[in-house]
Amino acid sequence: MIKSKQLIIACSLLFGMLLGLNVQAIVIRHDKGFVKYQAEEANYPAVFFLERQRQRKVCVATLIHPQWAITAAHCVAETSLGETLASGRNFEVQVGGQPRHIDKIVIHPNYIPASAEEVDLALLHFETTSSQPLPLIINRRTDELNQVVTLLGWGFFGIGTTGRQYDDAQFRRAQNRITVAHRRLHIKFDNPTKAGDEALELEGVPGLGDSGGPALFETSGVTTVVGVAVGELKYKDYNDEFQGRYGAVIVYERLTRHWGWIQTVISSKQQES
Repeated sequence: MIKSKQLIIACSLLFGMLLGLNVQAIVIRHDKGFVKYQAEEANYPAVFFLERQRQRKVCVATLIHPQWAITAAHCVAETSLGETLASGRNFEVQVGGQPRHIDKIVIHPNYIPASAEEVDLALLHFETTSSQPLPLIINRRTDELNQVVTLLGWGFFGIGTTGRQYDDAQFRRAQNRITVAHRRLHIKFDNPTKAGDEALELEGVPGLGDSGGPALFETSGVTTVVGVAVGELKYKDYNDEFQGRYGAVIVYERLTRHWGWIQTVISSKQQES
């Protein structure tokens, strides 16, 4: 695992703790073939990883404007993004197979780790605008509860019976259903063999490497970003080695609540330009 300084945040939701998703990726059902979860990056060109750390691909961001992307605020420290910009240099990423350079970061003003009202979001500004790939649309509706969303990530792989296993830096997708839609969104990793659970065909959850990754809602050919992955609820019997097992609850920032902030930042920076 990358550094022991995993971001662990007090969380008022369900009286648990929130564990930052540092370095792993999609964890899938134990009874489905691995191939079913494999995804083509070309099908999601607006979704990109922030940094390669040896064989690992760490943190995820999503293009939401020709010159802006969104990610989790704690990814600024989990990668060398913040350090690079602080030194006066731009930070290079690959978006849709093309190099792009991040030159500014805007962190949500309520990003105060361990606070009850923490918002773990950051906007990433690119040095230049680009018409390709097309940005994804931020969700503005409030009917996310029970919606099925698509989750994406690179890195560690695992199955629900054992949790995370190994890091192969492969791009994967899974699906899950939003079970809580309040200040934040929750998804739960249902066990297909457990009575009362309702596992989807491609049920899965992101893992420790997928902070900042999107939850995508797809309908009538339109894809919207409903959430940004920020952590997994952690209880006192939690064990890092079993991260992502059945029953895991993953937490996403609910973007419909932050639409005003996103629009204000983008509009103000455009006026400055």
